[in-house]
Amino acid sequence: MFIRHEKSVKEFMQYYPIVSTIVIIHIALWLTINVLNLPFAVEFYRFGVGSNYGIMQGEYWRLITPIFLHGDLMHMLFNSFSLVLFGPALEQMLGKVKFPIAYLGAGIIGNIGTYFLASPLYLHVGASGAIFGLFGMYVYMVALRKDLIDAQSAQVVTIIFVIGLVMTFLRSNINIYAHIFGFIGGFALAPLVLKNVRSYSPWRNVRRYRDPGDESEIKFIQTVGIKRGEFRSKFEET
Repeated sequence: MFIRHEKSVKEFMQYYPIVSTIVIIHIALWLTINVLNLPFAVEFYRFGVGSNYGIMQGEYWRLITPIFLHGDLMHMLFNSFSLVLFGPALEQMLGKVKFPIAYLGAGIIGNIGTYFLASPLYLHVGASGAIFGLFGMYVYMVALRKDLIDAQSAQVVTIIFVIGLVMTFLRSNINIYAHIFGFIGGFALAPLVLKNVRSYSPWRNVRRYRDPGDESEIKFIQTVGIKRGEFRSKFEET
């Protein structure tokens, strides 16, 4: 589930448009705010940063906008890389409507937890609450929907989640509340969004987006029936 099979960035964007769009937003906002220092972008950052005091004043958009903002380059790159690694399988499984709802829902739950438990003057930015929400959905699969995740992927999820959880409490400048409540949000949303979904398959993307005129991925195989001596043929996808 977490090994990329795409041949190019263009192909990745074609297969996973929601994940690609979110990553592009991460990069564009960071560049316009921190590198180009454009006035409108800096103003957006000021009005978009997670602020418990601002939420107390009725600025409820601050429960959403921090999910797309980051403090420094490594913060942005790490969260974007995590999304590229763990987002595609869920985007394929959930679809283009349920995936962004689940992703943002987990991030918002993480920010709500931050609002109720952190100081009124607490400020925060970052997508890590939403990304921990993805972990929550995967852990739900590992625990209660083993039909949706293979054993190797389940092991990868468990190991990385444990490492991420430990690092949450060891590293400084981490919004612990967003991580914990984002995970809880993802786990709680999982039974709703995973209902009637199929497990991830990289070949489903190939079949869905392959050019009908492209025969490079198809081989024509001929076999001979031994018992009745009849000639049979079939297509095999590779």
